[in-house]
Amino acid sequence: MKPGIHPDYHPVVFKDLSTGDAFLTRSTATSEQTIEWTDGNTYPVVNVEISSWSHPFWTGNQRIMDSAGQVEKFHRRYGRRGGSK
Repeated sequence: MKPGIHPDYHPVVFKDLSTGDAFLTRSTATSEQTIEWTDGNTYPVVNVEISSWSHPFWTGNQRIMDSAGQVEKFHRRYGRRGGSK
């Protein structure tokens, strides 16, 4: 690698704000906040809104959209266009 052109790649803790779970990985992300990890070292912590612990796809809590209800709501609001011939 060419020196001086790549961002610093260092250990970072990512913390899910909705569940409170955190994991340590390596990243180029930086943060002013720090956290003391279980190994006794202090690492920068990056807060994230959604991670695999809280994402509906990974947790199995996906909401099923009521598309028929949405279509009926549209027709009530704007009416049906044209007519059947």
